Amino acid sequence: MALSTAFTTLFGVRHPIALAPMGGSAGGALTAAVSRGGGLGLLGAGNGDRDWMARELPIVAQGTEKPWGVGFQSWAIDGDAIERALEYGPRAVMLSFGDPSPFTERIRQAGAALILQVTDLEEARQAVDLGADVIVAQGTESGGHGARRGRSTLPFVPIVVDLAAPVPVLAAGGIADGRGVAAALALGAAGALIGTRFQATAETLLAPSIAAAIVAGRGQDTERSSILDIARGSRWPAKYPARTLGHPYLDHWRGREAELAADPDARQAYQDGVARGDLPPLPVWAGEAVDLITDLPPAADLVATLARQAEDALARAGRH
Repeated sequence: MALSTAFTTLFGVRHPIALAPMGGSAGGALTAAVSRGGGLGLLGAGNGDRDWMARELPIVAQGTEKPWGVGFQSWAIDGDAIERALEYGPRAVMLSFGDPSPFTERIRQAGAALILQVTDLEEARQAVDLGADVIVAQGTESGGHGARRGRSTLPFVPIVVDLAAPVPVLAAGGIADGRGVAAALALGAAGALIGTRFQATAETLLAPSIAAAIVAGRGQDTERSSILDIARGSRWPAKYPARTLGHPYLDHWRGREAELAADPDARQAYQDGVARGDLPPLPVWAGEAVDLITDLPPAADLVATLARQAEDALARAGRH
């Protein structure tokens, strides 16, 4: 049986599964593959880099006739990035991290669905007030950037579901197999937005070494911190530290973030270490459910597997 929800009905997709628009990994090929597999692929356009978008948008637009969308970081873009994406006719635009209000009306005018990711109740109330078509409730188990003082997925999702009703909500954070999708539906969500699991697929933009690190990773080794953003000279707002696998700089600077931020020599040492190959070229963004990832399947096959696992999990729960 197919799992029909308000999310699948809204977008005309087969499965209540969406690809998290992860910058650096969710490129055109991965986005198109998720959509072809029956989910909603969301391109990880991040900060709206012009060259990256010019390369990846045509790949997804030509790679599937199914619905797909684009995701941006609200704090890092301007209206020009939105305009470039809308030229390709995405079915949805997702905004995360920061104030989305400067961009929502233009997205609506273009006829694209507005998806807003929230990490706390203040952001959730704003998303409702802005008329989001879908709200993503991100728990702290998620890989990559998220709220410093957020809540875990299990308690956060039903609160947002109740607050946002009847707007469909997607659960995000700590979901890496179909049992997690089933749990999201049981919490009242209309589906799941999944990130780390889709980084470990055949179509990911990640380097093979990073994908392999995710397959070998353990949830207990993940940590949410701003240290690597500071070391890399990233402009990410301090409100949103990032969950990654272990890294030498985390061990060396843990609890000394202010000192690192004030030490240009230490930040230069990070860049030098990357250039020499002594440090990984990028942090390995990974959520707490990384233990469940053991292979690198084609993304379309993974969508079908997740849906089948979710159906089986719900059927088992119904028999108890």
